[in-house]
Amino acid sequence: MESLMNSGPWLVAGLIFVLRVLNMALDTVRVMMVLRNRRLLTWILGFIQTIIYVVAFTFVIDSIDNILNLFAYSAGFATGNVVGMWAEERMAIGYINLRVISTALGHEVAETLRGEGFAVTEIPARGKDGEVTLLNISLFRRQVGQAMDLIKSVDPQVFMTAEDMRPVSRGFWRM
Repeated sequence: MESLMNSGPWLVAGLIFVLRVLNMALDTVRVMMVLRNRRLLTWILGFIQTIIYVVAFTFVIDSIDNILNLFAYSAGFATGNVVGMWAEERMAIGYINLRVISTALGHEVAETLRGEGFAVTEIPARGKDGEVTLLNISLFRRQVGQAMDLIKSVDPQVFMTAEDMRPVSRGFWRM
């Protein structure tokens, strides 16, 4: 118990925690880069992540009987996942396919988006209660908020879904 009163064990545990948060945040972002086919960035992140992991793990193994280090390692793992998700969301790398279903104002929504430079495919469709307009919009992830705001400003009742995508060939991409 006396050893826990010294600042040394707390500093080591703090270092383990910070290293593990960084390690897991990089891991989360790296996995997202794998899914987005970003090979060089995936390699760089994996390389850095491995070095950090080995250093943090060595601190834990060197004093495996210190429960504080084990706690810091585990807390860093859990926290790092959340930090990584937050960082990846802020980076907004990649593409989104946004699908919009409007019961009455689909054409107006499409024209508003086109007026702002977005490419929109307008498809007449039939829903449960009758005719609807299905809009298909492929855009950069960083533009999703802007597009959704435009859509809702024209038709607040739309149904929207979004999914990650990888472009395969051609198309219009608003820069």
